[in-house]
Amino acid sequence: MVSAFLALVRRDLVLSARVGGSGWLGLVFFLMIVTLVPFGLGPDLNLLARIGPAILWIGAVLATLIGLDRLFQADEEDGSLDLMTASPLPLEAVVLAKVTAHWLTTGLPLAIAAPLFGLLVALDGVGMAAVAATLLVGTPALTFIGAIGAALTATIRRGGLILAILVLPLMIPTLIFGVSAANAARGGDIPFTTPLLMLAAITLVSAVIGTVGAALALRQGE
Repeated sequence: MVSAFLALVRRDLVLSARVGGSGWLGLVFFLMIVTLVPFGLGPDLNLLARIGPAILWIGAVLATLIGLDRLFQADEEDGSLDLMTASPLPLEAVVLAKVTAHWLTTGLPLAIAAPLFGLLVALDGVGMAAVAATLLVGTPALTFIGAIGAALTATIRRGGLILAILVLPLMIPTLIFGVSAANAARGGDIPFTTPLLMLAAITLVSAVIGTVGAALALRQGE
């Protein structure tokens, strides 16, 4: 079962690389948001530094949605999802493998790039490290939450907008605690670990609910 799980992760990573990868599109979209917002706010570096973590987190949330609608839809269209459903690998493990591959190509690059992009919003070293750490902990939750919407819209053509409407409200707690943790690390009123642990808890809960919920939605859609 472990070998089948790893093979599915490797398959999705290879497919993502062959089609150009939603990860690169997500990174470019992330960069566009982080670049455009300072132009709108003007040359106030203190203001930019103060809201920098929020800009980076909002950019990460929106960038995560790139390609998320194709998480199950591509397999539904070419019949691969039927083969996966009929395979000995439980559908929950299939969902977990596909979410893992999606996070490796989308969420992880965002967390790695955050310190570099933090320069564009005048973050100091502590702020860059804090945002990167919170994105590393929080972006898996965004992907697991998005997987539920992706499963519900797998059979709907151009369901990207519907998916965004479904999952964006559910991503708000992750966004709130991610920004709170980053601000706390830069000298906030609460310890850094308090919102970070809440963020980790959201990720763990999302992993369970997202995996089971997406598998249930796929079964209902058969």
